Amino acid sequence: MLTIVLQAGGKSTRMGTDKSLMPFLGVPLIERLRDRFTDLESEIRVICNDCSGYEYLGLPLHRDVLPDRGALGGLLTALTVAETPYMGLIAADMPFASPPLMVHLLEQIRISGADAVLPSTSQGMEPLHGLYRVSTCLSIVQDAVGRDLWRMNSWHDQARVEILDPLETIEAAGVEHTFLNLNTADEFSAAEKLALIFNLL
Repeated sequence: MLTIVLQAGGKSTRMGTDKSLMPFLGVPLIERLRDRFTDLESEIRVICNDCSGYEYLGLPLHRDVLPDRGALGGLLTALTVAETPYMGLIAADMPFASPPLMVHLLEQIRISGADAVLPSTSQGMEPLHGLYRVSTCLSIVQDAVGRDLWRMNSWHDQARVEILDPLETIEAAGVEHTFLNLNTADEFSAAEKLALIFNLL
């Protein structure tokens, strides 16, 4: 029913190394995310540019179908490799990505019949922690990429996209910091402190 795709395909230019494989509280970040979403009884897959460090996870690994097309290219790859009706996309640099929020998104897409359901904060929507209906989104995103569009929302006018408001988002997630993403060593350290202070383990 649900495929979780961990998008680890970024170049990590600010980190200088593959941040998805860096330890977070002693565990590689990608492994932390795998373990967080295992209880959803969903398929879990990984998108990675260089997959040589990921084999130990025991998960299907995929390279981008169109390299160097940014986040929208990653979404296209995730929709392409999903073999279930729904695909949950998770950026692999979000240590506090929320399984309860993903469950809520799944409930909402079933109720609403939308093509995608995305959480949001006061800063805007969060498509890299979103849920997508594969049967409808794949062709629409393929078309957007084929027209050389790059923005993650460039296809939304062709689809039914439901955006959860920030209050519903945080209530569903149960915690703050869900969308915190890590790009530098200092941000890793700060997030580890947050995890210990607020018991976000």
